[in-house]
Amino acid sequence: MKAMSFVRLVALGAVLAASSAASAEEPAFWKFYEQSLKSAKYIDLTHAFAPVQPVWPGFGPAKFKPAVAGADIEGYVKKGEEFTYEKHGFVASAYDLTTDQYGTQLDPPSHWNPKGATISDLPPTFAVRPLVVIDISGKAKTDEGYHLKVADIEEWEKKHGRIPEGSVVFVRSDWYKKWNEPERFAKAPFPGVSLDALKFLHLERKILFHGHEPLDTDTTPTLEGEYWLMHNNFVQAEGVANLDKVPEAGALVTIGFAKPQGGSGGYARYIAIAPADWPQGVSVNDAPGAPLPEQTAPLKRDKDGVFRPTP
Repeated sequence: MKAMSFVRLVALGAVLAASSAASAEEPAFWKFYEQSLKSAKYIDLTHAFAPVQPVWPGFGPAKFKPAVAGADIEGYVKKGEEFTYEKHGFVASAYDLTTDQYGTQLDPPSHWNPKGATISDLPPTFAVRPLVVIDISGKAKTDEGYHLKVADIEEWEKKHGRIPEGSVVFVRSDWYKKWNEPERFAKAPFPGVSLDALKFLHLERKILFHGHEPLDTDTTPTLEGEYWLMHNNFVQAEGVANLDKVPEAGALVTIGFAKPQGGSGGYARYIAIAPADWPQGVSVNDAPGAPLPEQTAPLKRDKDGVFRPTP
């Protein structure tokens, strides 16, 4: 009787174990990550912002400086004292940002439209979208003031098919390579996007938003393209980088941005996710992210207040 009970218990245990194993099957999205996203190539499309960089002269540059204590903490820090590794065990930085239109950015309608959505109103569905890259770099090389035309969009579609609804369209001009020439970068002529092209992308192809490498949409006296976008409740990306390193079709883009309440602009981080066989970028296997590599030398602030490895 005891032996029979034991056998029954073993059998029951086996059934429960099998049931548990079945219920512990890896979730489909995790499988997708393991099979596709982990080996995919990631390319950063974002400039790191700094005190010295291109910016519209009406705003001026940012300032980087040490964070200081806002109050006395007995036995630890005095109000106004800079936090240091040596004395407090950590450091922190303070940023005097002259504008939310700084560096690689995401412009919401409220930037121009008094009834427009702000950065904090944007839905989380902005997070991941199909990425389309339309290359006008050859035309911009011979004409620095060249603006994307509807014909350029139609030419892209002849090669790659119809632009997906809800996608993000970035316009490659290679203007980002002038980022270290702040004065030239921000001055016309520079490559732009025509109003006709913007209307075609939004009204005919129903994209989420477009982006460009310069800090303005176009070089018309009234910035007609940006005016039209904002007053029709569309957003746009500006100051995008590294579009020469991503495929024209078949990639995704992740969209991250700061979320100040009621913000009229957003410091953004765009990252392209390309197929595993794409030659550019790094995979999760190449750069797992934990633990992160240490600096080559201790971090010290340079003359502009930016932390850099300094022997």
